[in-house]
Amino acid sequence: MEYISPENELVPNGTRILCCQCAVPIEANPSNMCVACLRAHVDITDGIPKQATLFFCRGCERYLQPPSEWLVCALESRELLAVCLKRLKGLNRVKLVDAGFAWTEPHSKRIKVKLTVQGEVMGGTVLQQTFIVEYVIQHQMCDACHRSEAQDYWRALVQVRQRANNRKTFYYLEQLILRHKAHVNTLGIKPNCEGLDFFYATENHARKMVDFIQSVLPIKCQQSKKLISHDIHSNIYNYKFTFSVEIVPLSKDSVVCLPKKLTQSLGSISPICLVQRVTSTLHLIDAYTGQVCDISSTQYWRYPFNPICNPKQLVEYIVMDIDILKEHEKKTFPGQGTVSNKHVIADVWVVKASELGLDISPVHTKTHLGHILKPGDTVLGYNLGESNVNDVHLEKLDRSLIPDVYLVKKHYGEKAARRRARAWKLRHMHEQPVSITDDDYNEFLDDLEEDPAMRQNINIFKDENKIPVDTDEIDPSLPRITLAEMLDDLIIEDEEMTEV
Repeated sequence: MEYISPENELVPNGTRILCCQCAVPIEANPSNMCVACLRAHVDITDGIPKQATLFFCRGCERYLQPPSEWLVCALESRELLAVCLKRLKGLNRVKLVDAGFAWTEPHSKRIKVKLTVQGEVMGGTVLQQTFIVEYVIQHQMCDACHRSEAQDYWRALVQVRQRANNRKTFYYLEQLILRHKAHVNTLGIKPNCEGLDFFYATENHARKMVDFIQSVLPIKCQQSKKLISHDIHSNIYNYKFTFSVEIVPLSKDSVVCLPKKLTQSLGSISPICLVQRVTSTLHLIDAYTGQVCDISSTQYWRYPFNPICNPKQLVEYIVMDIDILKEHEKKTFPGQGTVSNKHVIADVWVVKASELGLDISPVHTKTHLGHILKPGDTVLGYNLGESNVNDVHLEKLDRSLIPDVYLVKKHYGEKAARRRARAWKLRHMHEQPVSITDDDYNEFLDDLEEDPAMRQNINIFKDENKIPVDTDEIDPSLPRITLAEMLDDLIIEDEEMTEV
């Protein structure tokens, strides 16, 4: 403690007096007392507590700033110092000169703040005193974390459903959500047999998720609300909102039969088409002519259709012979739509892999994979000639327009060898663990390797735990993801993710 003479008081230089209490020679001051006697009689920090409490949420690592605001503050930061000073009562009766943190063990749950204050005492004497206030950190759950812990405490629900036989579209949606961090405000994610349920604290957060899904996939959304409570005095209504999102029941490599009116609006494309990709629009291709088209969400739900074959029904075929069609051999007609420049139409003769070596004639068909197929290759396709399909639009077609074999994609050898050569991985949401033995998931990983345009929207990470495979065991024609396309795997503790 020390006293500070007022600037307007004129005290002769070198004038010394005796302290009125202990008779010690001191310089003249308005109180005529030495510092030791002033400390014994006056304490300007008497009304300021030397201990206080800070409330800290371990879930989101934020501090409570009364009455109800939670702030993110680093240790020994200006923001945390402001929160500490606001917790002190009686600080307005003195003048705060300086404030700073005193070192404490980071895990001690104690924060010490060193304060320097000035106050006016008897006779106009200004005293300056330095003291330490100790803050004890107590854990208290904030409202947001309390909602996430209480599983039934939600105000909006987004139900994402797809009535299909595979889940590749959901794996693609999961990676888009992680890339764009669309799940930040989600209270919880609950898997369902037909999709996922996203829980939110407010209606606005649920609408943001619906808008995000609508921007990346063709969907149809319906909304409903349920009255929970009503205050007749303040006219306040409490609702629970539910958004039902239905994704088109199609996935990559599915074969569809288009309605007649839809084919006419798409440049008279063939009714039997292959789904190349499912993004914000449906990308279709006619394997017989190479014609491509895009179907928007509005067009699909105006003329809905279902797949006649899904990837689980793919059959292995062996290419016996292939003949690339010349430009003059391709059948064209007036009003034909856009033709793909990335694919080559070819005549191909194939035999089932299970019937190879038997006295069976090869089956002739056309394919859009003439640029990658050669005799002896294995290709996956659908056996439409022997399949029993119940589809309204397919029954209206002439039987001659339905091919016996519809080839989809080239097959690159054993699946186990591809998994061993895969030196990358994906991240997944904690609430939806993925099994490495899931066939749909492994087919999704194969699609990423084979389709560069598809993996442009997905974060792919290097797998540091992967054991390198001998290059002699890897097929040179096997599509692989280059090292330049992979990201370094950074483990971020505040993100709830698992890796498979």
